[in-house]
Amino acid sequence: MHSIERLSGRVWLYPGDADAANIQGSVAVITGDDGSVVVDAGHSPAVGSLVRRAMREAGLPDARWLVYTHHHWDHTWGARAWDGVEIIGHASGAEILGEEAKRPWSEEYLRAGMVADPLLEPSYSARIRAMAGSWEGFAILPPTRVFTDSLTLPYDVEVRHVGGGHAPDSTVVVVPDASVMLLGDSFYAPPFHVRKADDTTDLAMVRRFLSEGYEWYVDSHSPPRRRGGWSAAAGLMTATGRFRRRPRGES
Repeated sequence: MHSIERLSGRVWLYPGDADAANIQGSVAVITGDDGSVVVDAGHSPAVGSLVRRAMREAGLPDARWLVYTHHHWDHTWGARAWDGVEIIGHASGAEILGEEAKRPWSEEYLRAGMVADPLLEPSYSARIRAMAGSWEGFAILPPTRVFTDSLTLPYDVEVRHVGGGHAPDSTVVVVPDASVMLLGDSFYAPPFHVRKADDTTDLAMVRRFLSEGYEWYVDSHSPPRRRGGWSAAAGLMTATGRFRRRPRGES
């Protein structure tokens, strides 16, 4: 089990898996006086439970809110581990998750899906590994509180819809007093199974984020970077929209 580490001020980070094939992103925790805001659920109930345990061991306040940066499985499938927590997400993602929740998820269902569409293999294989046979009681949980543009949570946590090519509901979370912007996968190219040859990372979106002048910018599948590191990395993009310095898997 990883430990959860302070990034800046009230923002803590539970790291993702260094093996890109596992498609396990980081989970952020923003603490307040009487509770915490968690950003993304983890890619499975098992990982969500590990994050909750790490929070307890670090002495962090209990989770009270869970924000989905977008609806993709590696950000939402851990939600069953966060019982009693209000789930917040964009309205468009809530609709998608409502439909996803109706599907008969199981290892057999995923394997059949890969046969029908081989482009799903990276995502579906990672889901099988993430669940590790523990399908009993599994459910996809849509947000219980939705927004369309932006909202401010307790502890001055700003939640903003940004959209983009990776997911229509992509959302960023900003903690001004810690100078942190949590980006999810917002600027990534579309998921592999729907990606076209000319789809790339959204550099214009990255530049808009950097123009806000925060110290830390954290996407879900890379180590956290300070603003200067992001500016340098933006110059190393390949034609496929991937960071040369640390290519990562995407859902």
